[in-house]
Amino acid sequence: MKRYRVAIVDAATVVAEGIAAILSRTARAEVVGCYKHISEIESLIATNRVDIVFASVAQYHQIEATTMLNNTPVVGIQSVLCDEEIVRRFNASVTIFSSPEDIERIVSEVAEQPSEHNISESHELSERERDVLILVARGFTNKEIASELNISPHTVISHRKNIVHKTGIRSVAGLTVYAVLNKLIDSEQL
Repeated sequence: MKRYRVAIVDAATVVAEGIAAILSRTARAEVVGCYKHISEIESLIATNRVDIVFASVAQYHQIEATTMLNNTPVVGIQSVLCDEEIVRRFNASVTIFSSPEDIERIVSEVAEQPSEHNISESHELSERERDVLILVARGFTNKEIASELNISPHTVISHRKNIVHKTGIRSVAGLTVYAVLNKLIDSEQL
């Protein structure tokens, strides 16, 4: 069983160390450190010593502004009330109420998503990716999309990563505009 190297980024020490304690008890993760700010893990990312980053959703704008994460999946940590649209932009998310089993499952799902390097260089969306994009544009969460399309949330996340890779658009608002401009959805359906 592969162990994934995880960095935790959260200004709240109690939250970061709590997640680190949960992850250190699992067979799936090795915590490489807890950090206060996303900029502190730049050297770890540059040397490929991190497989997954758990980061506070409060640092989303700093995460989005950095280019250092490359293809490293980021799991949002929700320890405060935050905008659901921001949470959807992460590969997955955990809350302060997530069970250790949920956190371990998320590590496995996120780490095993196909890397963007394995995705076809074609920029044309597949039929299923278009289906997912339409539901994203309509404001559905990953779980709601999975239920609507009868696929797993893990598969939804993979499709969303493919969509981001092919379109170059990360934000839900940008993907919504893309869907409208490419006549995948009528603006009245939003």
